[in-house]
Amino acid sequence: MEELKRFKEYVREMGKLGSAAALLNWDQQTYIPKRGHEGRAEVLGKLARLAFEMLVSPQMAEFIDKLDRPEVKAGLSEQDRAMVRVLAKEHRRRKAIPPELYEQFVITTSKAHSVWQEAREKADFALFKPYLEKIVDFVRQFAELYGYKENPYDALLEDYEPGLTARDLKAIIEPLQRELVPFLKRLLEEGERPRRAFLRGTFPIKKQEELTLRALRAMGYDFEAGRQDTTAHPFTITIGPGDVRVTTRFDPKDLLSALFGSIHEGGHALYDQGIAPELRWTGLDDGASMGLHESQSRTWENLVGRSRPFWEFFYPSLQELFPRFRRVPLEDFYRAVNYVEPSFIRVEADEVTYNLHIMLRFELEEGLLNRRIEVEELPPLWNDAMKRYLGLVPPDDAKGVLQDVHWSAGYFGYFPSYMLGNLYAAQLFNAAKREIPDLEKKIAKGELLPLREWQREKIHRLGKISEPKELLERVTAEGPNPQHFLRYNKEKFSEVYRLH
Repeated sequence: MEELKRFKEYVREMGKLGSAAALLNWDQQTYIPKRGHEGRAEVLGKLARLAFEMLVSPQMAEFIDKLDRPEVKAGLSEQDRAMVRVLAKEHRRRKAIPPELYEQFVITTSKAHSVWQEAREKADFALFKPYLEKIVDFVRQFAELYGYKENPYDALLEDYEPGLTARDLKAIIEPLQRELVPFLKRLLEEGERPRRAFLRGTFPIKKQEELTLRALRAMGYDFEAGRQDTTAHPFTITIGPGDVRVTTRFDPKDLLSALFGSIHEGGHALYDQGIAPELRWTGLDDGASMGLHESQSRTWENLVGRSRPFWEFFYPSLQELFPRFRRVPLEDFYRAVNYVEPSFIRVEADEVTYNLHIMLRFELEEGLLNRRIEVEELPPLWNDAMKRYLGLVPPDDAKGVLQDVHWSAGYFGYFPSYMLGNLYAAQLFNAAKREIPDLEKKIAKGELLPLREWQREKIHRLGKISEPKELLERVTAEGPNPQHFLRYNKEKFSEVYRLH
């Protein structure tokens, strides 16, 4: 069909603009000189506007009008139907946003990134506040322009977890909070806390880097289609076909932060590297949702990387690079990497407390979108929520309201994906264990590729062809079910903390 061919070529050209913007974004968060941020913001704004205008153009509207009809779609392949579905939805949502408004939004967020970095370094929210006020004003406008049935937050969630609503999230959060908060209390009051004094010390960054590279290779990350660099806030980014990059952050006094950061980002990268080649440049070459994408990184970071079988295989590598650990029994090390303790920083939170960090962010974001909260109120409200959820009060803004990069980029509605990722990961990993014979024994022998190949076949190769709920149901035979995570969490940490 000639119209379909022209549509695909048009979307391919949009993808190339996105690829150029991705490379500039990667540079901005890694190696750009400090004085280059302002000029870079204008270039990114221009590229974003060009891609945006293509998405909402009369030409795209014509493609959608002709292809998004039942009688036409019936004759298309599954991939082509999905491509029309995804682009039609994107077109209709973005069409509601004036191009000049979107360009100003991109320019503002690009400038805000460097200001956020400075504000965090100085632990001074006041520096970032005027930029965040502008960004919140943008996302409030976007929510109204997108439209919603019940809650303006729903309009933003749609970008990250299609079909999910604030009401759905509250229904998930309530049982998690009800069960996790008392379980955390019991672990801390009744459990036998692991020893971890042996984790203190200075660990040369060069050796840490080698450890992270060994882990990424074991997972099956393709270094001929990617690379690892350092940044203030670790991320994964797809520059284009055959180029999926990861970043991490090294701390000479913390052996495990960079390692688990690399494993986490490697999980994201495996998803992007595993997308079927025929989906490249189609608008389908991404994860089905941010929650599902996060489930892959959480699977590798937590269900694999913090498991006993993984350390049976990987501990000798760590001992080789850091000989002091030859005196530390494997069981002691395994228990230490699963230490549970309420902390200020989300990205360093353990598996028991992590979702509590997400709950407080959702609470604040939803309040901002509904105008119950204003930006100037965020620092004390953040501290109050930390006290309620985790029993801690941050000593400064850097360990509190300024710790995450997301708001500087305008990513409102993104945080719940992290919680959903934890829930989906447990559910999907149970399915993998049912279908891969002796999976945990394979992991203990360093055979990690069977899991990667299972993920690639069931999830990665499909990109965005399926809606997230449909994909989850196909792979696990049920819809989203937080009980998988709760059972895994309680069983694992009851054993680690020797609760009876």
